[in-house]
Amino acid sequence: MRLARDIGALGALPPALIYAGGVHIHYGDFAQAARMIDEADALAAATGHAPHKYATLVLAAWRGEADVVAGIVEEARQRADQRGEVSLLGAMGYIQGVLYNGRARYEEALQAARAGIDHDGFNFTGLSLVEHVEAATRCGELDQARDSLERLVELTRAADSGWARGASARSQALLADGDEADRLYRTAIKEFGRGSVAVEVARTHLLYGEWLRRTNRRSLAREHLRTAHEMFDGMPAQAFAERARRELLATGEKVRARETKPASALTPQESQVAALAAAGLTNAKIGAELFISPHTVEWHLRKVYTKLGINSRRALPGALKSTMAADADDEGMMRAG
Repeated sequence: MRLARDIGALGALPPALIYAGGVHIHYGDFAQAARMIDEADALAAATGHAPHKYATLVLAAWRGEADVVAGIVEEARQRADQRGEVSLLGAMGYIQGVLYNGRARYEEALQAARAGIDHDGFNFTGLSLVEHVEAATRCGELDQARDSLERLVELTRAADSGWARGASARSQALLADGDEADRLYRTAIKEFGRGSVAVEVARTHLLYGEWLRRTNRRSLAREHLRTAHEMFDGMPAQAFAERARRELLATGEKVRARETKPASALTPQESQVAALAAAGLTNAKIGAELFISPHTVEWHLRKVYTKLGINSRRALPGALKSTMAADADDEGMMRAG
């Protein structure tokens, strides 16, 4: 990314931003991921290139945004059929596996992850296997789960990363019992933490907490479910957070559901552009500040005007002030609740 910016390689910058955004998704930093994806889309629009959809889909899946995923997946499937892009089908299996497992729709997750395994592409097979093991165990398809686990363990032996070891340990835990399951869940939390894969750390706390509750260890279950809920809620990974909330309720602990923001809320990149424009910076200066072109700045501003219901730069300060006040009121109500 730095190299592309330094030499002005606008064609190379969008894919670099997309890959970096994907890293931040797994770090659990959804806001930074969204900024990078948004900038990549803006650059693609300004230069006349097709946007990159992979990271957008992965982020939407972890956020639990079923409508967003459904629309892009259908478009991706058409492209796969027309152009023979099998890699897209492989990616879709993982993406929909995350989405449906997060929403506790395990039959659909099982089918999607199975497709992801069959249509390997972009090295998504390992990720799809992880989703498939969880979905299969939840559906009682233990033979399928064991087959996928065997393949996953073989794959993860090739790497010494925390991510690989964590994925192997947690998937084995789903098919284990007693002290062995307990040890494997704890190992997975440690290994995912070593790899800084925050979304999987949170997910392991969730699965471990679910297992502890089902073995009547409610006090310890609450600790892990609470950690999972707090991590997912902060990202926010809404479907997984809701799943953790329901589990906490089952242990007897009261947890308030997160109030989702309207779809018209500004993206992080739009917020940056709007704030700088409201401060009086020209499009050229905003572009220099954010490493984007003046045309891209104007593209963002048009979206900002539409979302805020205004039609001029002069109205920006007042509109942003009203939006911030509304957000502050919502936050105050959440804390009071």
